[in-house]
Amino acid sequence: MPSTPHSPTRKLILGSTSPYRRELMQRLRLPFDVVAPEVDETPRAGETPHDLAKRLALAKAQAVARQHPSAVVIGSDQVADLNGEPLGKPGDHARAVAQLRRMRGQTMIFQTAVAVVCAEAGFAQSALAPVRVVFRALSDDEIEAYLQAEQPYDCAGSAKSEGLGIALLDAIDSDDPTALIGLPLIRTCQLLRAAGVKLL
Repeated sequence: MPSTPHSPTRKLILGSTSPYRRELMQRLRLPFDVVAPEVDETPRAGETPHDLAKRLALAKAQAVARQHPSAVVIGSDQVADLNGEPLGKPGDHARAVAQLRRMRGQTMIFQTAVAVVCAEAGFAQSALAPVRVVFRALSDDEIEAYLQAEQPYDCAGSAKSEGLGIALLDAIDSDDPTALIGLPLIRTCQLLRAAGVKLL
């Protein structure tokens, strides 16, 4: 869709409840509001992690844009992809242990998607920033020690690479360094510029 110049009065909204995405957005030094998107995140039958992440990022942005049609809205989603199987947020200790046991010694793809929507301008674009992550062959004791220390139960894949979770990994491969934390800022900036938002 064609982009429309960003009006100085047009609000910027992050459609997310994630504190990690909010912290990342603050790096851009733009004023923005935060609105929780009301979106059903249940995967569809046969939906790949790649497609799920893109669909949910766009759905989140669109849900908030319906409430704030003149605003430029950012939506994002991340799905941990283990050999084509989506792994969500564990939610509790037992599920996190089970996830990390499955992931040890494995190469994962964290499918991180971002979408930018302005309903009034008819603008809607999205992008994917996949991150390849190689987990070490973790012992049960290492898994337990990590989870007790960081309790990353609200993170897809049960680990925070920006914290102690980096010690679980052998390698990270990405062309958008913040994608693994949950919001790919290089892709986000590209989409915001396409929507007419002046960043610098």
